[in-house]
Amino acid sequence: MSDVHAYSSDVAFTPAVKAIQARKGSRDAYAGVEARGGWRTEIDENLAGFLAETNSFYLATASAGGHPYIQHRGGPKGFIKILDKNTIAFADYSGNRQYITQGNLSENPKAHIFVMDYTHRRRVKIWGEARVVEDDEALTKSLMPQGYKARPEQVILFRISAWDTNCPQHIPQKFDAADVAQALAVRDARIAELEAELAALKGQPAATDPT
Repeated sequence: MSDVHAYSSDVAFTPAVKAIQARKGSRDAYAGVEARGGWRTEIDENLAGFLAETNSFYLATASAGGHPYIQHRGGPKGFIKILDKNTIAFADYSGNRQYITQGNLSENPKAHIFVMDYTHRRRVKIWGEARVVEDDEALTKSLMPQGYKARPEQVILFRISAWDTNCPQHIPQKFDAADVAQALAVRDARIAELEAELAALKGQPAATDPT
């Protein structure tokens, strides 16, 4: 059963966290966030657009004993699907078959998604609960990116409790290799075009002064 919080941000701001915020001087600022309703709980246009451009994220789970585990999930842009205003889903591809994430979710549904966009120096944190769906072939097929070379083993459904963004401070700017390759190809094509134009101009006779 999901925990009931006074504010959506209480999913992260536990009494222990709030006590430290008070001791270190940031509690008043976050109390202001709470007074405005806390963190967002539904998928809006900004989050939908951000997820549509995502090709990589980290999924955190924990065992019943509290031992944390972080697993990378990736795929082509758009592999994360929005099912409704509170639920996202993705096909879970066959991998090393350790099943740590699935084992953790079988005894503790609480989960967290951390998405980093290095190109634009943005990050999004999503709290919620997740579950594995193994026996829904139609759902699995609908979530599988067309033409992607991977074998879907199951589906993970993630119901959002709260989400928030971080400032870009300390995020190094990095670029996806495919995006860099495309930019270089455009540059090289333009260089070739200009070189061809220059060669054509050099092959023309010099213009005479009509005066």
